[in-house]
Amino acid sequence: MPDKWEYPWYAAWDLAFHCIPLALIDSEFAKEQLVLLTREWYMHPNGQIPAYEWAFSDVNPPVHAWATWRVFQIDRKHRGDEGDLEFLERVFHKLMLNFTWWVNRKDAEGRNVFQGGFLGLDNIGVFDRSSMLPTGGHIDQADGTSWMGMYALNLMRIALELAQHNRVYEDIATKFFEHFLHIAEAMTNIGEEGIGLWDDEDKFFYDVLHLPHGQMVPLKIRSMVGLIPLFAVETLEPELLDRVPEFKRRLEWFLNYRPDLAKLVSHWDHEGRGKRHMLSLLRGHRMKRLLLRMLDPKEFLSDYGVRAISKYHEEHPYVFRVNGSELSVRYLPAESDSGLFGGNSNWRGPIWFPVNYLIIESLQKFHHYYGDDFKVECPVGSGRFITINEIADELSRRLTRIFLKDENGMRPVFSHHPRMQSDPHFRNYVLFYEYFHGDTGRGVGASHQTGWTGLVAKLLQPRDRPRACENE
Repeated sequence: MPDKWEYPWYAAWDLAFHCIPLALIDSEFAKEQLVLLTREWYMHPNGQIPAYEWAFSDVNPPVHAWATWRVFQIDRKHRGDEGDLEFLERVFHKLMLNFTWWVNRKDAEGRNVFQGGFLGLDNIGVFDRSSMLPTGGHIDQADGTSWMGMYALNLMRIALELAQHNRVYEDIATKFFEHFLHIAEAMTNIGEEGIGLWDDEDKFFYDVLHLPHGQMVPLKIRSMVGLIPLFAVETLEPELLDRVPEFKRRLEWFLNYRPDLAKLVSHWDHEGRGKRHMLSLLRGHRMKRLLLRMLDPKEFLSDYGVRAISKYHEEHPYVFRVNGSELSVRYLPAESDSGLFGGNSNWRGPIWFPVNYLIIESLQKFHHYYGDDFKVECPVGSGRFITINEIADELSRRLTRIFLKDENGMRPVFSHHPRMQSDPHFRNYVLFYEYFHGDTGRGVGASHQTGWTGLVAKLLQPRDRPRACENE
């Protein structure tokens, strides 16, 4: 983290997000940072990328491939040519090792359902997911499995880009496509036992506690864990497929002869708007149900973005009883009331920029496929139905509102700091907090985080702003 005061150390997924706003002003530096974490003095010979320098065994969400692809795209736009393919290929080879490490080390039973521990979300669960569970067994994680679905699609897309210059990569793209389908299948039916990470009654994804004697118990906390499946989405243009004929041929063979897997993803065999194809963990119905949770002000939707845990748990805490004691999770919009992870980090309610940013990008991809005919009520209860792209724009507007002056000249980020609001020596020096109050937008946590909260710079880049939704 680029802060020598509060957090003088790197974290792997923080760094990946940092590189997006950095690429806007210095894409060479951003590329160097992404290469750095895959070098021999950071990456273990077995392929693991350490979460941070003081706990090599911890694991952050695998977003390095996503960041590599996004920085490549930003840099290509700046360069005006085919892009820095040497950079893309260099990082890609190392990320294949890292992907294999995840498959070998974080899939406890070889079923394409992944664990991973806390995965950067600190205290979001009822247990410390990086420690031994008091119940024994392990947790099949909705977020860990979804991150791996996203990772497979990211690597598939990079391989397809490289395949246009070296056909060897077509085989590798096919490998990641097939792996994605197996992950999608596993999320629906763990170990072929009819239990999935999707709860059909609640219309939400949950972690599943896998007990030593084989019993599976859904951990019904409505949290960001259940929204992360939105991130595993990729659209493919017909022009791209025409440029990779071997990949296209093997793809069609696989889908024809494995319809059991093909049906799990979003209508690959149906042409979307502009004859586009989409791969996703969520078909239209499930995505719409998930969005109804996310866009409900009584649950996830705040005036300042998407909360990390549903406000439902403010009055309805989740309680898990084990060994004569009760463990609970309730909605806490700002500071944590727990000493878990040092007590200075809280994923039980506040707004965090990295996951909000990925929600916005994912919604834009969904709109790219579904178009303007697919509409969802936003906010829930308003009676106003808008397109997925308009929802993405609205979330972006709510996030940027944290830092911008309102009609009274006040910035929500400084709502508890009168001097920062009005003193001419301070008021225009905006601090990039680690996370933000789930109800007021106030800055919480490390005030000089800068890195991933700097994603607001990308959101502030000019783009068309269609009609947005407002709370009544």
